[in-house]
Amino acid sequence: MVELVLRREDVNHDIPDTEYGRTPLAWAAEHGCEGVVRLLFEWEDVNPDSSSKSGRTPLVWAAENGCGRVVELLLEREDVNPNSSSESGETPLTLAAKSGHDRVVELLQARNSRCIQ
Repeated sequence: MVELVLRREDVNHDIPDTEYGRTPLAWAAEHGCEGVVRLLFEWEDVNPDSSSKSGRTPLVWAAENGCGRVVELLLEREDVNPNSSSESGETPLTLAAKSGHDRVVELLQARNSRCIQ
């Protein structure tokens, strides 16, 4: 169903909602919808590092909720900042650690070490 909607010519793939300023990618990332994330990545108009009104990116949402596969997909992209922070200073790493998502913490640390080298 999502694929059918995304293929319509009159669909804006990256439009944020009016209440929170979250894009379809942010919602899919938060809920671990790997297939939807992959579909959205097919569109050039989708910003994988967009931030909501609270400054949270799709990576922040996925990390906080322990959506490891979605975190991997996001971290594979060079245009995603692994150290983005929300207005309150929360980063994907701090939220993953706080929530006890060890695998996500490891993924983020590995990406951060690659960026430093």
